[in-house]
Amino acid sequence: MMKELFKKIILFLPFDNSFFYDDHASPLFQKSKKFQKINYLQKYSFGNLNKYKNFYIINRSPGAGIFSNLTFVLNYILVSKKKNFIPVIDMKNFPTIYNEKNKIFSFNNAWNYYFKALNSYSLKEVYKSKNVYFSNSFFEKGMSLDMTDKKLRNQFKKIIINKKLQQKANNFANCVFKKNDRVLGVHFRGSTYKVARGHALPPTPKLMIENINLLIKRFRYNKLFIVTEEQKYLDILRNEYGNKCTFYNSYRMDKLDSFKIYPRKYHRYKLGEETVVETLILSKCAGLTYIKSNVVSAAICFSKKKQKYHEIFLGYNSRNKYIARWFWYIKKLFPKNFGGLKFITKKKYF
Repeated sequence: MMKELFKKIILFLPFDNSFFYDDHASPLFQKSKKFQKINYLQKYSFGNLNKYKNFYIINRSPGAGIFSNLTFVLNYILVSKKKNFIPVIDMKNFPTIYNEKNKIFSFNNAWNYYFKALNSYSLKEVYKSKNVYFSNSFFEKGMSLDMTDKKLRNQFKKIIINKKLQQKANNFANCVFKKNDRVLGVHFRGSTYKVARGHALPPTPKLMIENINLLIKRFRYNKLFIVTEEQKYLDILRNEYGNKCTFYNSYRMDKLDSFKIYPRKYHRYKLGEETVVETLILSKCAGLTYIKSNVVSAAICFSKKKQKYHEIFLGYNSRNKYIARWFWYIKKLFPKNFGGLKFITKKKYF
């Protein structure tokens, strides 16, 4: 315990939620006691129902971002198909970072907050059944991490979003976007993404503005839809582009990680809802500019129109957690020609 505490002090990282009990949401990392020692290679019998059917419990706890979780689910749906099993997603007994203590839309299963169930089998029925298997709780070797992959994308088409969230996205677009607008969706990652191990390095506000100006000039975008989890970044872009900026009224971080605090009722659920709604709105834009992420991959999969994609690439962060904590901040200080952050044209982004 003291060793881990010392590491966190050295790294200036927030404590894991596992050190504390959260009265508002299911405690992270705490699976239902019944499933603490599940072996994913073993068959379990919880009763005598459905003797001739095999159920496959897809579980990931505590999981990650909502579309990372969806990518995980899509991969294991494909596994269940190969095994000829019936897939059932359990984010109740295997809680995610989005789980709330109280029911949302009459559900304790966080999957059902945002997506329709894959089939008519309830968790209650499955856990009274004869043949039940469990997925692994992590991505296995060979699985795709990008839902735009052809196999995952085909499965993605069968995922149904909660109608209330779809309506919120449609209402926003209908009210804010005019018929002749050329809207550039700007997914501007900040906050903890700057220190994410092995992930694409996000641009600074200066680089993002440089990028947006180039795109406006070349493709005549007249409106911006800004998606960022960092309030400072939104303020900078609003100050730069004024009335051209539009954005959804979602929660944004100041200094503290959004998942480490609970500033409003149903906060964890709302973080997921807002991400889904913003992603649906991004799918309605004429073009997108971004560093590669699950949100953008989902927006591309959701889109029903021809979009232009302007990916930004500045290299990857270190996979070493000690180096990754400082790598972006150090590169930010250096000039472009001396190891600083700059666009790397591995392919033609514009």
